[in-house]
Order: sequence, then structure tokens, then C-alpha cells
Amino acid sequence: MHQNDLESVASIDAVPNLLEVICQVTGLGFAAVARVTEEKWVALAVRDTIGFGLKPGGELAIGSTICDEIRQCREKVVIDHVDEDPDFKDHPTPKMYGFQSYISVPIILRNGDFFGTLCAIDPKPANVSNPSTIKTFELFAELLALHLENREQVQATTVALLDEKRTAEMREQFIAILGHDLRNPLAAITAGTTMLGKLNLDQRARQIVDLMQESSKRMTELTADILDFARGKLGGGVPLRQVKDDSLEVVLSLVIEELRTVHPEQEIRVEMEVEKPLFCDSARVAQLLSNLVGNALTHGSSGAPVEVSIHSEDGDLTIKVANAGEVIPRHRLAGLFHPFARGAQSPQDGLGLGLYIASEIAKAHGGSLKASSTDKATVFTAHLPCGSIAQSEEAA
Repeated sequence: MHQNDLESVASIDAVPNLLEVICQVTGLGFAAVARVTEEKWVALAVRDTIGFGLKPGGELAIGSTICDEIRQCREKVVIDHVDEDPDFKDHPTPKMYGFQSYISVPIILRNGDFFGTLCAIDPKPANVSNPSTIKTFELFAELLALHLENREQVQATTVALLDEKRTAEMREQFIAILGHDLRNPLAAITAGTTMLGKLNLDQRARQIVDLMQESSKRMTELTADILDFARGKLGGGVPLRQVKDDSLEVVLSLVIEELRTVHPEQEIRVEMEVEKPLFCDSARVAQLLSNLVGNALTHGSSGAPVEVSIHSEDGDLTIKVANAGEVIPRHRLAGLFHPFARGAQSPQDGLGLGLYIASEIAKAHGGSLKASSTDKATVFTAHLPCGSIAQSEEAA
């Protein structure tokens, strides 16, 4: 069982940075994620700058730990200075392990199960009882619980889903629930990183917090994709807010500039001429464009420019995005718009929902998204009728 726990925590890329941030913020020299049961205390991840001696997989006698008491009461324990703490100055654990400052927060899974603790110690006293530090620990414990639950759920689902039809149905339901349930933990993570950003951190800790904020932003984007997928498959399609829009060209130009900033090594050539007004959901059209250009930047030849053409005529908006690269076989073209489709070049890049969502946005506007591929270029073409409703209103 503990080997699986070790693998679960090791699979969470953020854990080493998380432990480093804890040590930087608190000044404590040892931090760990611990699995705590009635029988065992096992270190699953460790940062040790004081020579405490534990490594991942290392165990302590459960009865000798304060974490065992936390398992029983499910309440955090925070000690600034053991020798001055009336509850712990005579406790055997600090004397046994030689620490003066200590903080440990329980990791509670959503189903109520106690998993373990996020804890830190140091042989010197430290101010760990301040609200900011405690809140940071609690937020990180929630983040760990979320990751552990998700991995366990994915493993259980993978084992259970043997039939292809059942797999598809269960996956869609699972993702719909997951997408909604991620929002509150994401808000907690964002709040935690914002709080950390206000602290007086050194340069290394500041870089780590910035990385965590970027990861939180990316998780938010992935969650939005999951929810769009769920709405498209389980609801009535991607929701739109269509209005007469005079600023679509400005909005789409901002999308291109953002992508140029993220991919400065890639050239993006744009031709754009959009009439005013168009009847559309400009935010969704911008999302469609971002997904298409992002896909071209990811899967196109790195040395060749991405060509973008955006034009409208009589209310019909056409968006074309072309990139050089390997020819996509004809039998694979239609499958590009299926959910969870990913290119072989970057199997770990996102969820494989970008083209599917772009296609759903085109459909929601009453249009279409198609792809063609030759030895010269792969081209995605979106047609959106964005004038007919507005024109009929004006005629009325």
C-alpha cells in the first residue's frame, strides 16, 4: 500500500517546489509529506537541510510521533518553541527527535478519510503560529489531497472501464464532475500563491511562487476546457452570448499578440479584415482562434511561420490557420476534432480538447470547422455565419 502512496506523491510534480517554499517561508529545515496510519508513519516526500536523516520511504515508529495524535484528533499542531509551550515542553517526541519548532497539518481526503500530514520541524525556535503560515499549510494540504484523489480516481476508473462504450460514458460523466469540483480547490490554490507573493521572499522562493501562479493559471485554463467539453457532450453544446460586436478585430488581434509573446521564437503572419458589426460571441471566437493558432504552433514545423487569415463578407466570418509540417493522412483528419485527440509530437500537451472545443464553438455559431493537409501545409478553416441574425433584426 505504501509503495502506491510513494508513487502517487512522486507523480505530483509540484511537491518538491511546495516543500521548498514551506522551508523558505517558515525558516524550518525539514519538511515532509507523511502517510500516517494506525500502524505506520512513512515519509512520502522530504526536504531535509538539517540532516534529520529521513528519505522518501523512511519510517518512524508511529507511537513516537505527534502525527499519530493528529490522526486521532484530526487537528493541526503548531509549536513555535517547545521549551516554552505548556502543552509540549514535557512531551517525549520533541526530546526524542531534537526539534524546538514544529507544524503539522492533516491531509484529509474529500470522502473524509485521513491520509497523513504535511509537516515541518527545526531544532531552532521559529514563528510558525502566524495566520499566514498556517493558512499556507492548510491550502497546500488541500492541494495534495486533490491530487491524490484525482490519481486514485483515474486509476480506479481505468481498471473498471473495460468496455469501450462504457469507457466513453463514464469518462464524460467523470470529467463533468471533476471540472466543477476543481473550481473551489483552484480558488484556494490561487489565494495561497497570492498570499505567498505578498511575503518578503528571497529570489529563489519568488521564482517558485511565480511558477506556482503560472501553474494555477494553466490549471484554470484546463478546467475551463473540461467544462466546455462536458457542456458539449452532456449538455446542449457550448453556450454563447451573441451580440452585435464592433470590436471583434481588436479582440482577435489581442489573441495573436498574446500568442506571439508566449512563442517569441515562432513567426505568426496575419491578414485580417473584419466588417462591423458582426453578430457573435467575440470571447468564444477568440477562444476558437487561440486554439487553432496554438495547435499550429505546437504541431507545425518550428522554422516555418504560421499563416493566419481572418476575413468577413456579408456577415460570414472565415478564419484560416495554416502551418507547415508532416502531412496528416486523410483517415486521421476527421478524428482531429474528437475529444482527447492528441498529436504524436506532444502527447503530454494538454488534454487534447482544443480542436474539439474550437469545432463546438463553430457549430454553436451555426458554422463549421474543417481541416485539410498537403505536403505544403495543414490548414484549418472555420466558417461562422455571424450576420444573418443581426441583418434580420435590422430588417425587422
